[in-house]
Amino acid sequence: MATRRLILKTTVLAASLLAAGFSAQAHAADTIKVGVLHSLSGTMAISETSLKDMALFAIDEINAKGGVLGKKLEPVVVDPASNWPLFAEKARQLLTRDKVAATFGCWTSVSRKSVLPVYEELNGLLFYPVQYEGEELSPNVFYTGAAPNQQAIPAVEYLMSKEGGSAKRFYLLGTDYVYPRTTNKILRAFLKSKGVKDSDIQEVYTPFGHSDYQTIVGNIKKFSAGGKTAVISTINGDSNVPFYKELGNQGLKATNVPVVAFSVGEEELKGIDTKPLVGHLAAWNYFMSVKNPVNSQWAGAYKAWAKKKGIAGADKLVTNDPMEATYVGINMWAEAVKKAGTTDVAAVRKAMAGISYKAPSGYTLTMDAKNHHLHKPVMIGEVQPNGQFSVVWKTPSPIRAQPWSPYIPGNEKKPDTPVKTKL
Repeated sequence: MATRRLILKTTVLAASLLAAGFSAQAHAADTIKVGVLHSLSGTMAISETSLKDMALFAIDEINAKGGVLGKKLEPVVVDPASNWPLFAEKARQLLTRDKVAATFGCWTSVSRKSVLPVYEELNGLLFYPVQYEGEELSPNVFYTGAAPNQQAIPAVEYLMSKEGGSAKRFYLLGTDYVYPRTTNKILRAFLKSKGVKDSDIQEVYTPFGHSDYQTIVGNIKKFSAGGKTAVISTINGDSNVPFYKELGNQGLKATNVPVVAFSVGEEELKGIDTKPLVGHLAAWNYFMSVKNPVNSQWAGAYKAWAKKKGIAGADKLVTNDPMEATYVGINMWAEAVKKAGTTDVAAVRKAMAGISYKAPSGYTLTMDAKNHHLHKPVMIGEVQPNGQFSVVWKTPSPIRAQPWSPYIPGNEKKPDTPVKTKL
């Protein structure tokens, strides 16, 4: 009798496991997994957490409209914790264990460069939503943020113009990693082409998470005594908070020494008293304050979604440039999959060429047919007392990205179509 009961239990257990297996397989067949690879802890969480939320919002929107190819998108969220080697580990996990069809993620260039060999080795697809230094063109990456000619160069040209204050001296201040150093190399070469002397350019770097800017802001004040000065900030992550607070502490106003930032948007300003920062600048391809029906609908829908999901401070959430780039990237990928009729990387890559999307910026953005970069507008915004930006300058239409900056010798020989990195 005991033996019979044991056989029955074993049979029931086996049947349950078999049913569970079939259920899991059926679930997998009904969904398309996509990776969300952003730091939700550590120094970059201040910037990246909102991109994770925006990715989930975009995915929910697509699913509410029926999904893609008759299947719902299933997000797989991982936290690389602002740890660059961990980005590569998490990327490999997404591609080999979770079998994601595409990944939306990374912020810093060092995190993108950490995962790049993984995506090229395993033929994955990464959508990168943040401005970067260029000097890269991978067949496994779509760059939905700005290249230097879509942000950094126009910003410096603006500062040198009469409208932007006719700056003659430039203090290049950044976090010590790939993006600031390469961008400043490009900017230094550009400034020299405009006749700016080495003695009128100062270049300073601080580590990730740096919090004491008292001496640096004091040095900026001294440097500015030599002529009309502007600060070009490529500070990333939570270090922006103490930097801007120190500007206020030392009374460094935009009317005397304007700061233009490439990694500070509405999200970073949330934790700062912006009144002493009024007039300082940021260069992006989108600002929350732009007025058009698409932006109003998008921001409103995002806040309503966040409230429904119980996200803290949902009513006061902001939108920013990398969030827009994340949203556009996910929707473009979904359209490319529909166009290709498959999630196959080669087919989707081909379908992405020339695809367009009406963005919250108010412009129709197009994925370049050759170089995997979006054509984007350029906007320069001025900090307002409420933490928003007033757009003081913008291009009339989107401009094509130049991944290889013409100010770097040898770039004229670089390819205009993506090629694999030499691993």
